[in-house]
Amino acid sequence: MDTGGEQASGPYLEGQLLVAMPTMGDPRFAHSVIYMCAHSEDGAMGLVVNKLLESLSFSDLLEQLDLEPASVNKPIPVHFGGPVEAARGFVLHSTDYTHEATMQVDDAFALTATIDVLKAMAEGRGPRLSMLALGYAGWAPGQLDREIQENGWLTVPADEELVFDQAQDGKWERAVGRLGIDPGNLSGVAGRA
Repeated sequence: MDTGGEQASGPYLEGQLLVAMPTMGDPRFAHSVIYMCAHSEDGAMGLVVNKLLESLSFSDLLEQLDLEPASVNKPIPVHFGGPVEAARGFVLHSTDYTHEATMQVDDAFALTATIDVLKAMAEGRGPRLSMLALGYAGWAPGQLDREIQENGWLTVPADEELVFDQAQDGKWERAVGRLGIDPGNLSGVAGRA
């Protein structure tokens, strides 16, 4: 998932948030906030950070993987990361945790998709901040760029407070608000000026 070193200052959105416009036609992404883990000429990959899987808990997931139940003091919610590879787990986390399979996205965020990070989290040795997701959002080469040009997404700088906040309600509105836009003023009708 190397982007050739180009970060948000270039044409790629790695390390940024995508915020679905009200006109988003795909119901799976309505009012979604997506952290962009990778974006290059080869395509893009991100995790939805504001939709929970109510039917699965961290303890249930550990049990399915034959791991010891968590002795963690705080609850660890499981997110809907996106519709691609819905059974595959990803942990977006702070950079204080690293493993040989960890991909550092930028100075604040890293991504680990191995069972080792789940074991560490269950034992209380995991990252300071984390978000566990099943599945991811993926785009073919050029697809995300077209969707942005067609007013499907806004881009917002990512920060730990917004990404890792466990309060899911209002996360979309807060992301839009970071652009200085009142979410109520976004039109539900697509068009060009």
